[in-house]
Amino acid sequence: MPDHIDYHNWKPRHNPWLVALTVTLATFMEVLDTSIANVALPHMAGSLGASQEEATWVLTSYLVSSAIVLPISGWLATRYGRKRFYMTCVVMFTVCSFLCGIAQSLPMLILARILQGAGGGGLAPSEQAILADTFPVSKRGQAFAVYGMAVVVAPAIGPTLGGWITDNFNWHWIFFINIPIGILSFFLSQRMVEDPPYLQEQRKKVGKVDTMGLGLITVGVGFLEFVLDKGQEKDWFGDTKITTFFILAMCTLVAFVIWEWNHPDPIVDLRLLRNRNFGTAIFLQFILGMVLFGSTVLIPQFLQVLMGYTAERAGMALSPAGFLMMLMMPIAGRIVSKGKMDARLLVSIGYAITAIGLYNLTHLDLETNFSTIVLWRMLQVSGLAFIFIPISTLNYVGVPFNKNNQISSFSNFARNLGGSVGTAMLTTFLQRTQQVHQSTLGANVVAGSERYSQFMDTTKQSLMRLGQGSDQASATAMGHAYQMLLQQSSMLSYMNAFWVLSVIIACLIPLPFIMRKPPAMKKPQEAMGH
Repeated sequence: MPDHIDYHNWKPRHNPWLVALTVTLATFMEVLDTSIANVALPHMAGSLGASQEEATWVLTSYLVSSAIVLPISGWLATRYGRKRFYMTCVVMFTVCSFLCGIAQSLPMLILARILQGAGGGGLAPSEQAILADTFPVSKRGQAFAVYGMAVVVAPAIGPTLGGWITDNFNWHWIFFINIPIGILSFFLSQRMVEDPPYLQEQRKKVGKVDTMGLGLITVGVGFLEFVLDKGQEKDWFGDTKITTFFILAMCTLVAFVIWEWNHPDPIVDLRLLRNRNFGTAIFLQFILGMVLFGSTVLIPQFLQVLMGYTAERAGMALSPAGFLMMLMMPIAGRIVSKGKMDARLLVSIGYAITAIGLYNLTHLDLETNFSTIVLWRMLQVSGLAFIFIPISTLNYVGVPFNKNNQISSFSNFARNLGGSVGTAMLTTFLQRTQQVHQSTLGANVVAGSERYSQFMDTTKQSLMRLGQGSDQASATAMGHAYQMLLQQSSMLSYMNAFWVLSVIIACLIPLPFIMRKPPAMKKPQEAMGH
């Protein structure tokens, strides 16, 4: 860096907290839109004349597009200017939201979602990098708490809001509500956000576009995201297309790693992973994504499929936990910023609380009432703030500040990839273990079983008293027994899934101590890699 660039004395012209609220607005919009779209999928399929399987491309297309942009957003922000890149993403996301809203056919909606995903994928990494540059090290924890509130509250209120909008209006409005937020975000970003001097200088030094690296990561991540999203639906490697795409993804990504590692101006700086703290923090971000996304998928599924909750009521069961996290984020941010507790210890405590909360969910059954579910979910998420904030802060420790764009895109990509991997693995695990439990329970449902015979006789007598004939009552009782068997086997598979998640998290409790103790009490210059 040239001597005349005095980065450490640079301060944004506007109040840093106004900058934080400005950039958080767009991320909140993007995350909220993703969770709302999940709820409205059946309504989209019905109005566009598409099957449920075809309609899932509305989600898959967005995820693939967003996943491709995430890892390269750091390079793009440096190459074209972070403010310009961020505002382009806001405009793209907003305009494409309008196109999604007016779509009259599935192909048009999917095309608009691909472009919307490209815009959405660049928002969160840009925001984190802006916060890292806007706030001094001593206040970064609190700044990331504001960002964290958007990331966790939006998915919590998304299903409830999405259910209400689709019930009272129609699915087009889940996209139209982005337009005023996007316009406000663009206006505020234009006035509030600015690139620090080092970024302006760095832009002049960026070489030609690494077209080979860009091509390899686009193909590799795109195929991998497709495999993770469609694998269970297509029976994984029993399907030729999934197998082919997986092999292509692995070969392409290996080639990408080799190419980028040796490239003088890589589009993704993989050599940052040699930093022990950063490499460990990235792994922890990956696991955080698995737990955060995985549990957010599991619990609504359990409530809707097994307990008969509507999407809106399932969302209401999750929402209080989201608001609890909103309260916990500033507390975790203040603890990290004050530096009174080792950030590594805070992450370990967060993992311990999360493991206990997940283990507690293994006691869920078909008789659990609404308030108990709300309380257990709140316990399960109460530790996540103590993981999210310290890891987000530790990402930047010991890494040169001119790599902030790369760090942000790396950590967001790791968390989102973890979410995709976790969701795919849990979905498969649920289906496979349900089949095992079904076989085990089915072995006890035999004609000679005293308890089975007693259940059938009691049910048959009850049905006959209601006016059914003997043969009809027998058939109905048998169908009822089969439905109970399916419910029980499904419930047991959910309990197993929560147990596995709790064990994985418990194993991670000592892992943060692999990292060097962060220099929290040192001067900001030292903490930023100088």
